[in-house]
Amino acid sequence: MIYLTHFEFPDREREYDFILAQKRTCYETYYPFQILSKHDLRMLDFEPVTILYGGNGSGKSTALNVIAEKLGLERDTLYNRSNFFGEYTRICSYETRGKLPKESRIITSDDVFDFMLNLRSMNEGIDRKREELFEEYLDAKYNHFQMKSLEDYEQLKKVNQARSVTQSEYIRRNLMKNVREHSNGESAFLYFAEKIQENGLYLLDEPENSLSPKKQQELAKFLEDSARFFGCQFVMATHSPFLLCMRGAKIYDLDEEPVDVKRWQELPNVRAYYEFFEKHREEFE
Repeated sequence: MIYLTHFEFPDREREYDFILAQKRTCYETYYPFQILSKHDLRMLDFEPVTILYGGNGSGKSTALNVIAEKLGLERDTLYNRSNFFGEYTRICSYETRGKLPKESRIITSDDVFDFMLNLRSMNEGIDRKREELFEEYLDAKYNHFQMKSLEDYEQLKKVNQARSVTQSEYIRRNLMKNVREHSNGESAFLYFAEKIQENGLYLLDEPENSLSPKKQQELAKFLEDSARFFGCQFVMATHSPFLLCMRGAKIYDLDEEPVDVKRWQELPNVRAYYEFFEKHREEFE
């Protein structure tokens, strides 16, 4: 499915006109001006899966943030928004096929990292609660208790429960039942699985972060299936070979000047992996 058909960024001349018109000249940076135009990136045409490839500083994340801002996509965390971000996005343009689905959003590595921290904090809280329940169980089961007023009714229920079940059963009944611990990779994958729904446009900024090679392959399959069978469109910034080789992906190489469309096998990052393993082929056989 294609919801966003193309997005146009200002060219160098238009950027220069804007900067020249500024009355103040004390700014150290006009970001995001002069970032994407360095490689003459004027327009992106989108497929169901479109990938932005390039090294640090190539503008991958900037392009995604600009698109998300212009489209008004939902996001979970703040991002590097300068004084000129609004002015820059104002002179960008785009075309869509109809109205964008309300499920559409941008997902960044900061979103995933915050989710993992929150989940870890929740699990640590549950660990503390578990220890408290251990002590509560022992106190209720083995210490003498006598009900003296209605205020003691809740404690009486705990005593009766503690004396009728095992310690582990007591803990299970009184802890949250819908929270479990995950590894970082499992937590990251869980975030994508929860946020990516059917029929939506999703911008993904380096989704491979925190994922093992195996989990990256699982994510690639999940995204392929979501695009192929569940009406999703993805625009992704990545340099992971496991994501770059996704079926039917259109890849823009932002390290080229001007920016060019490449096959994943032609990308320098992928070629470096290939040449390394080719050099050590005998060690794997």
